[in-house]
Amino acid sequence: MAMIDTFEPDTLDNTYDDDYGFALVGRLLTWLSENYRDQPNLEKIAAEAGLSAFHLQRLFTRYVGVSPKKYVQYLTLEHAKRALNESRSVLDVAFETGLSGAGRLHDLFVSHEALTPGDWKRRGEGLELRYGWHDSPFGECLIVVGARGVCGLAFNGIGDRAATLADLRGSLDAANMAEDFEATHPHAEAAFGKGDVHLMLRGTSFQLKVWEALLRIPEGAVLTYSDLAERIGAPGSARAVAGAVARNPVSWLIPCHRVIRNGGSISGYRWHPDKKRLILAWEAARSEMGAPDAPPAGSGR
Repeated sequence: MAMIDTFEPDTLDNTYDDDYGFALVGRLLTWLSENYRDQPNLEKIAAEAGLSAFHLQRLFTRYVGVSPKKYVQYLTLEHAKRALNESRSVLDVAFETGLSGAGRLHDLFVSHEALTPGDWKRRGEGLELRYGWHDSPFGECLIVVGARGVCGLAFNGIGDRAATLADLRGSLDAANMAEDFEATHPHAEAAFGKGDVHLMLRGTSFQLKVWEALLRIPEGAVLTYSDLAERIGAPGSARAVAGAVARNPVSWLIPCHRVIRNGGSISGYRWHPDKKRLILAWEAARSEMGAPDAPPAGSGR
């Protein structure tokens, strides 16, 4: 059964705008992350999208940067294993250079303030927070903002808004959270487009150290939990590092998805492993194509 309405080929280009195409491809990427093991061909993917093979190829390449067939290859375990081997030299440079000021991430600049729970409480960062639901290339996402920046970003990986909100809220020690689409929408535009994003991070000293290290991992690169432990000067603490990675409150912008298990297996993502696989494949496609301009974030509520 097709996930969207079918369009006539000669009217397709006038039927959807950027927001609609963005959401459509986002839903298709989710479907591929769930069905890639069947190695669906172009015709199968087009049928699922309700488009002709020709228009699916054109639309997908416009938003993702590679063909559907190539994208499916990025979802496989074999690609993850190759990425682990090929990332080592890139990671050496990234960690030797260090991170100062605003970090270059995707097509935007990410700056951050790191606060322990005590500092967070003393400064009243969690007293008044706003949240909103938005479209993203990876499905519906939840963004939480405070007075000075983004303090939470989650993906609705299980289709349960209430559970996703409760999970993220537990990481933020929020006294009051109110839904406010208008307040969070500019941050969604920046997070999945181009611009500057400022993060307010609340965590233990060890968690903050791990999250700051995640910001050094370049797009298209991956490493294991044990590798990350060594790079932060804590060899042998892979389990503790994995715990800190799992509690990252700002998915995507702090790229916890770039840490995978030894052997290349993908699991343990807070917002569902299929989301992690989807994001990694999307980044691999962008890296191969030289990171083409990203379409604007959708305006879904």
